[in-house]
Amino acid sequence: MSTGRLIVCPTPIGNLEDITLRVLAALREADLVACEDTRRTKVLLDRYGVGAKLVSYHEHNESQRATELVAKMNNGFVVALVSDAGMPLVSDPGFVLVRACVAAGLAVEVLPGPSAALSALVASALPAERWQFVGFLPRKKGELQRVFAEPQTVVAFESPRRLGASLATLAALDPDRPAAVCRELTKIHEEVVRGTAAELAARYDGDAPKGEIVLVVGPAPESAPGIDAPLAALRRLVDAGAKPRPAAGVVAELTGVSANALYKALTDAPADA
Repeated sequence: MSTGRLIVCPTPIGNLEDITLRVLAALREADLVACEDTRRTKVLLDRYGVGAKLVSYHEHNESQRATELVAKMNNGFVVALVSDAGMPLVSDPGFVLVRACVAAGLAVEVLPGPSAALSALVASALPAERWQFVGFLPRKKGELQRVFAEPQTVVAFESPRRLGASLATLAALDPDRPAAVCRELTKIHEEVVRGTAAELAARYDGDAPKGEIVLVVGPAPESAPGIDAPLAALRRLVDAGAKPRPAAGVVAELTGVSANALYKALTDAPADA
């Protein structure tokens, strides 16, 4: 009996030809393939003549299924883990299973392959030596502003219907910040739109694009101070009785942060500090 183990297999993010030979070999070797949607994974496997046995593994059954799969691997099964697209665990199910395998002393093999985050980062033409993947962008404006204040390139997933609002928030903070909206990567209608935050906010204002979106935002200028500490100082002044607009002007003079940005952050998200 072979030694049981888990093989984490990234799958194409759009174009089925992007699957690697090693992933195909792993899928053919596996006793079980754990996947988010068995119907979607079957389309991929049928394309390459892989007759693997499929079992569902998604966010709603992770804990129970992880226990079952670890028991299988302890009995010598080889399990391949895939998500609907891209690398499992990266904004996709899989963390519970990997942790359970590590805790059980089982081998975990991770194969390289397609990644929407990496593809978008390179396609954006923005600095890639230091970058941060934040998953899906936060909904609260204060948290979103903090993400956009990062001193490195930020890569994030975003829903088409919320893209315009997120870009508007970025444009209000820094209208000249370079960014790129990467849509439907590797698919027939792939599109990469590059521009300043103001340009992109205007383009997508009230016009939600279709398909899957990765937003890449250039780093905040190193010369510009972060907004967190000045905003906290402004809140203390306002809590002590100062009027918001004049207080924002005073804090701006002392810190170099835009008075308008401070005032907007204070009034838009007073509970997010």
